[in-house]
Amino acid sequence: MNRIDPAAPELAPRLPPANLEAEQALLGALLANNKAYERVSEFLAPEHFADPIHGRIFQAIARRIEGGQLADAVTLKAEFEHSGVLNEVGGTAYLAELLGAMVGIINAGDYGRTIHDAWIRRQLIDLGEVVVNRAFGEEEAIDGRAQIEAAEQALFDLATRGSTDGGFIAFDQALASAIRGAERAFQRAGGVSGLATGLRDLDARLGGLHPSDLLILAGRPGMGKTALATKIAFGAAQALRAEAEGTARAVVAIFSLEMSAEQLASRILAENARISSDRIRRGDIGQRDFDRFVQVSRELIGLPLEIDDTPAVTLSAMRTRCRRLKRTRGLALVVVDYLQLMRPAAGTRPENRVLEISQITQGLKAIAKELAVPVLALSQLSRAVESREDKRPQLSDLRESGTIEQDADAVMFVYRDEYYLQQRAPKQIAHDSEEKYQDALEKWQRDMDRVYNKAELYIAKQRHGPTGKIDLFFEAEFTRFADLDIEHHGDGAH
Repeated sequence: MNRIDPAAPELAPRLPPANLEAEQALLGALLANNKAYERVSEFLAPEHFADPIHGRIFQAIARRIEGGQLADAVTLKAEFEHSGVLNEVGGTAYLAELLGAMVGIINAGDYGRTIHDAWIRRQLIDLGEVVVNRAFGEEEAIDGRAQIEAAEQALFDLATRGSTDGGFIAFDQALASAIRGAERAFQRAGGVSGLATGLRDLDARLGGLHPSDLLILAGRPGMGKTALATKIAFGAAQALRAEAEGTARAVVAIFSLEMSAEQLASRILAENARISSDRIRRGDIGQRDFDRFVQVSRELIGLPLEIDDTPAVTLSAMRTRCRRLKRTRGLALVVVDYLQLMRPAAGTRPENRVLEISQITQGLKAIAKELAVPVLALSQLSRAVESREDKRPQLSDLRESGTIEQDADAVMFVYRDEYYLQQRAPKQIAHDSEEKYQDALEKWQRDMDRVYNKAELYIAKQRHGPTGKIDLFFEAEFTRFADLDIEHHGDGAH
């Protein structure tokens, strides 16, 4: 058992970071010259002061200045007297003392940042104590991984609230960025300024995938949402590799919450090898098919794709992993399959599903803006589609549609008539005669020929461009999307 040596020097207690002199000097500057407030008003708040009295005085000063009134020792004395708190803030003598501690207006911003930095450090200490106490098991309901996510979320929230960056960007700077975007579109084939999707008509409508955009791709089960998202991710990865001449500078991240990484890789392999994924699952492949697999896999090696197949991943974990990927490899696109399988940040318990989805979509939009990458999130549609004669989706069919539609920069629906027509094949027993059955069968076959290997992608909302329908080629056997060559009636997919 360790015993304390009485001769050992006594350790001085560590006090939370605070700079009371800076707080007094800043308040003195504000009382002497209200213009000093402009230098700290964007980032400094009453709760940032270590001394609560200083926080109350700053709040009173801010309230008067923002109300267009004079804030000096005389007006503040009258206000505190009227509200009966003059003695609580040190009385007239303390206001006079603050005036004596004043600094020049030029230094007010530096003093304000010193106060703000001390507040951030105090928050970090509090956060650290919470992490330690949780780890010691005060909250047994939260497991270790959830504790890590809660700590990451708390740090992110502190970084967001504690940032003193931001503000206006000069129009000349914004204009230069816009010109660079136009130049990229001019130099690239097809006039695409954003990241190419591998689908010609979609790129033409969207101009590619643009940084900071949240795009929602929705559809009913069986429509091919995952296949289309995989095609877009694969096309973007190919474009990145081509632009970097073999060594991609950035990667496409896929969060596959429904399928494993192996299943997703098998789907990409099957699509490119043109071998049915159903045959692969059943083991119905010969030597020729296997040789084709090997050849295609060699072509796919080095593709800048990263797959995270963590089920029910939380928003905070996704944000952390995207940040890490951006820092270590570079990040060009995030694909989420699909958002209803995600969980909000650890430690948050939304009151209902609508609020939960709202937190997730807002979080995905925040990731897109913070990391300056497009985020493509898949979404399920409600069963209301099935009860209509025309089963083409509408914005109101989005589950928890209000929040998803509001946060998204673009909303796209994938729809295949062929899927529903197959289910409506005529049955002989339902017809009075063989002739009527054959007539119905011929009509059904004509309708099937019309929609065979065709899909529709409807852009229902686009903040920065036109909406409308895009016709796509779809091979159900290989779950493969491609451009539809109208001239060849779908047989000449590019």
